[in-house]
Amino acid sequence: MYTPDGAGGAIVAGTSFARAQHPAWTANLAAHPDAEVVVRGRAYRVRADRIPEADRDAAWTRIERQWPGYRQYERDSGREVRLFRLTTDAEPSPFDGRL
Repeated sequence: MYTPDGAGGAIVAGTSFARAQHPAWTANLAAHPDAEVVVRGRAYRVRADRIPEADRDAAWTRIERQWPGYRQYERDSGREVRLFRLTTDAEPSPFDGRL
């Protein structure tokens, strides 16, 4: 699941259905930010950057426009969910066209 960031990228959240531990993929992405994602059956190279604390509320607001109530997973988990912004050089961006 992703939410377009409005600038050709995407926001992903490591909610893990409110489990107490961060999902393993978030640690992998933090350690190896150059990754590949599949969108609508096509693979794309992306760069993942952690969303800084100052931008978290804005990111959650954008996510919840698409997925209302989604931040509740963070509240229920008792941890700060890791948020990442994915960017790509692909033209057109696979993340455009939603929302």
